Amino acid sequence: MSLLLLGRWLPAERDHWLHLLQSVMPDEQWLLAPPVNPAEATEVEVAVVANPEPGSLAGLPKLRLIQSLWAGVDRLLQDLTLPPDVPLARMVDPAMNESMAHTALWAVLSLHRGFFELQAQQGRAEWKAPQQPRASEWRVLVLGLGELGGRVAQSLAAQGYAVSGWSRRPAVLAGVHTLHGEAGLAEGLAQADTVVNLLPLTEQTRDFFDAPRFEAMKPGASLVNLARGAHVLEVDLLAALDGGRLSRAVLDVFRQEPLPVDHPFWRHPRITVLPHCAAQTDPRSAAAVVRANVLALRAGQPLQHLVQRHQGY
Repeated sequence: MSLLLLGRWLPAERDHWLHLLQSVMPDEQWLLAPPVNPAEATEVEVAVVANPEPGSLAGLPKLRLIQSLWAGVDRLLQDLTLPPDVPLARMVDPAMNESMAHTALWAVLSLHRGFFELQAQQGRAEWKAPQQPRASEWRVLVLGLGELGGRVAQSLAAQGYAVSGWSRRPAVLAGVHTLHGEAGLAEGLAQADTVVNLLPLTEQTRDFFDAPRFEAMKPGASLVNLARGAHVLEVDLLAALDGGRLSRAVLDVFRQEPLPVDHPFWRHPRITVLPHCAAQTDPRSAAAVVRANVLALRAGQPLQHLVQRHQGY
């Protein structure tokens, strides 16, 4: 079985991934792309990918599995040349789940305790202690209850926050009050002090946070976007912040990355910018996830974390 590794990354990053993948699968034949000659292309059965260039996965007649190294697959699904009948698996990395939970906890804790405002006070040499509500009095709504969202919601609940989780269809999650559908979304948005977005990016969730959505949120609430930049209409977010509808936004993802140096988000007093670093795939644990799916493919066993293409995740 030939395995193809391809993506948009620097040579050193690619070599690091290759070293780790070879260390857990030393008997596999690994090919790097580009280039792959036509003879090699006919033998590729598994493509391990990190946002490859569109068209990169065409012309592989024996391809049996596309394994993404990233959790999000929206860019992959935009490639119209993606073989339609080849299973596509997204990355569910336990270490990345933990990192996302840590970032969400930092953001919610900082919003709950007013730490962003305290940082601004330091610049003004202003000594003023904020109020200190209990965690149980701070309502958090987590949008999206997949692997990442579910882990985040349970982690916040374990710290004593009043956590609700929303998904389009009914879900059950230990320790979390779950909501679903449009009625559940309206209820959650109206009550939450902080909304944490971990929705997948689909045609239904693109531009999810627009002016009407901000109007549906509790006055003075805050937004933590850890999912995709295209979930948020930036002009509407700025208007909601400037008009006092929202108190603050913590943003890790943006429509254009890197964020342009002249973008208003950089200098807005109520926006905290992170350079898409909330949770990165850990190559050490991700290599083991890839190995498990390759072994399952070879043994004819069910593959893990397959993408439902019609749903977009």
